[in-house]
Amino acid sequence: MKILVAVKRVIDYNVQIRVKSDSTGVETENVKMSMNPPDENAVEEALRIKESGKAEEVIAISIGEEKAQETIRTALAMGADRGIHVKATHDVEPLAVAKILQKIVEKEKPQIVLLGKQAIDDDSNQTGQMLSALLGWAQGTFASKIELEASAAIITREIDEGLEKVKLPFPIVATCDLRLNEPRYASLPNIMKAKKKPIDNYTSDELGIDVSPRVRQLKVTEPPKREKGVMVADVAELVQKLKHEAKVI
Repeated sequence: MKILVAVKRVIDYNVQIRVKSDSTGVETENVKMSMNPPDENAVEEALRIKESGKAEEVIAISIGEEKAQETIRTALAMGADRGIHVKATHDVEPLAVAKILQKIVEKEKPQIVLLGKQAIDDDSNQTGQMLSALLGWAQGTFASKIELEASAAIITREIDEGLEKVKLPFPIVATCDLRLNEPRYASLPNIMKAKKKPIDNYTSDELGIDVSPRVRQLKVTEPPKREKGVMVADVAELVQKLKHEAKVI
C-alpha cells in the first residue's frame, strides 16, 4: 500500500498575524513559517500505518513557492520516504489544489490520501472533499481515529452530535483532525537524512492544471478591538441591557 500526504506551508501558529499596510493581505515577509498543524497529524498517521506494516511507502506533497520544499523536508525528516513539489508562484485555491492532487494520484496510484482537515491560514476545509469528488473515492473527513482492515478503513469522525464511525472501501481520501494523534518531533539524524531523500518537481503547466484565481480578494482588515466590559448592579439590570442594548434576548 502507498500513502500520499498533502502538506501546506503556513504562518506558524505561534506568530501574531499582522495585516499589510495596504490591506491586500497578511504580512509574510520575515515571518516564521511551518507545516500546517493538521497536516502534521496526517503525516504522523501515515507513518504509524507504515510502521504497523500496512503500508510500504509514504509520499509527502506540497504545492507552492520554492520554500515549500522546506515543509516537504520536515515531512521527510519525520519519516516520509520521498517528496513531490508542485511549484506555484502565488497562493493556489482549494479547487486547483484538488485538481493537482488528482493528477499526482493518477501518477502515483496510492490507496490512501491523507490531508489536514483544514489549513490555519485560509480555513477553507474544502480540498479533501473536492479531491474525493474528482477521484470518485470514498471520503472520511475530520478523522479522530483511523483503523485499517484488509479492504476497507474504519474512520471515527468528529461531528456536532459527537462521534460517527464510517467504513470506507479502498481507495480513500481522509482529512485528519488534531485529536487523531500526537505528531513526532524530527530528530537531528533524521533531519540530516532528509536532505538526501528525493523530491520530484512539477509545475501546474506540466500537469495541465489552470491555477488562475477564481476568487478576488477585495480587502483584508483586522477585527475590531474588543470594547471594555460594563459592570451591572444586579441581574435585573443585566437582563435589561441584554434585551434593549445588545438585543440578544
